[in-house]
Amino acid sequence: MRRNNNPLEFPVGCPVHRISRRRFLTGCVACAGAAGLTGAPKWLRATGGKSPKIRIIYALHGPKQKVPDWPNVGFDFVPVMERTNAALANRFKDHTFLPVMATGEEQAKKILEADAAEDIDGYIVCQMNCWNRVVQTMVTSDKPVLYADFKYAGSGGFLVYTAGLLREDRSNLGFVASSRIEDLLAAVPCFEEAKAAGASFDFAAATARTRADRTPPPGDLSCRPDKLTVLPVEETIRRMKATKIIAVRGPKADPETTMMGIPVVFIPFSELNDAWAAADKDEARAIADRWIKTASRVIDVSRDELVNSAAMYLAEKKILQKHDAMGITINCLGGFYGDHIHAYPCLGFFELNNQGLVGGCECDVRSAATMTAGTIMTGGRPGYISDPVIDTAKRQIIYAHCVASNRVFGPKGEANPFEILTHSEDRQGASVRSIFPLGYLTTTIEISDPQKEIILHQAKAVANDPDDRACRTKLAAEPVGDIEKLFTMWDKWGWHRVTFYGDLKKPVYELAEALGWKVIEEA
Repeated sequence: MRRNNNPLEFPVGCPVHRISRRRFLTGCVACAGAAGLTGAPKWLRATGGKSPKIRIIYALHGPKQKVPDWPNVGFDFVPVMERTNAALANRFKDHTFLPVMATGEEQAKKILEADAAEDIDGYIVCQMNCWNRVVQTMVTSDKPVLYADFKYAGSGGFLVYTAGLLREDRSNLGFVASSRIEDLLAAVPCFEEAKAAGASFDFAAATARTRADRTPPPGDLSCRPDKLTVLPVEETIRRMKATKIIAVRGPKADPETTMMGIPVVFIPFSELNDAWAAADKDEARAIADRWIKTASRVIDVSRDELVNSAAMYLAEKKILQKHDAMGITINCLGGFYGDHIHAYPCLGFFELNNQGLVGGCECDVRSAATMTAGTIMTGGRPGYISDPVIDTAKRQIIYAHCVASNRVFGPKGEANPFEILTHSEDRQGASVRSIFPLGYLTTTIEISDPQKEIILHQAKAVANDPDDRACRTKLAAEPVGDIEKLFTMWDKWGWHRVTFYGDLKKPVYELAEALGWKVIEEA
């Protein structure tokens, strides 16, 4: 076996080449600590020097996930990395692939420094967890960098980081956002073209052509009839100013503010927790039993946990009544992990949204205000706040979150099936998988109060994805417009978007005009 002097390289195996899982895992751990490792097996190395030598970097917390994050706690990345390495090595037998892991910028810089002694022709950076900042360092090498998303795992960072790098107009950066390993493999020959052409080669343009060639053309975008009635814009604005959003962000209350003209009142965790502790237990048990009866399935969630969630719902409703508010948004993860609250608010938000009120995740005040404006505008249709994912293999954007209404046409509209499962990232508490109705046009928006802007795109709902990775509800939709343009705004606007059923394009433009705001169409 040939030995490699680069201390950052680790052995990666596959069953075909009889390299054990334990050896692969040991290599990952050592790599994560930038420790010395044995040389790569022969199957990872080309025999000659004419074909590209490519460093593969997996950006992630570790080989087995120990923290609550996408895709989920306990997720084993080793088989995923093994399959990726084997696919690359089997398809490109004359290439040299040097796999390594990195958790962030510090290790990325060490890789880059160590590679100064290697004749590296380019990098494949696979975003395996969301926010590990690795690709930003690798593009400074000026070598070709192919940036790839691991769907429902690294997608948030991938979208935000890709948009920021596209804004820098780097000709050495290409990207792949596909659930098909074949689409990653199809972009790899661009490394060989880059090596043959030299510094003048536009790697970004070459990979973009490959991506466009492999993205399916638009399907049938005709949608099912949807009798949407919207309020006059003047009445929408009047009601927005007359309502309130309650924000539960931390141990202390913050000063009141406004968002899109909607008053926002901040209260401490203790006020919510006291309301939860005082909730009527008999009423909470009755609500829990109703959820069990009406849900299609309840998976890995006990009745006691549902009673706990029902008490949180009653607390949320009590807070809204006390403050004469329409919506509430809670720093759920910070509150739960910080021992400030003792139940996830997900099922409570589910109930509020079904009633034409607003329950917004993660104390995202901007998205809660977006939900409030849209719900008022449509006479009660709930907004669905989500972490979107783009998959060019299917020409889809997938809206993923653990909270979703099952009355997308409003409180008096038809209900769709829903399931109750644990919160996905940590497999605790209780959350919702809503099985959304398909064939309808959706409008996705987000507001930016300081900039006085509303971002918007539309898509046809085409599927509900049951994938176990990441958030429980996953509505897949085909964008109306340019899916390539849809990659460009995430760095400026963040990851969250709010989706409504119905054609809200005209009323959103009318609202923006009345407020003196601007609409940006992101697709």
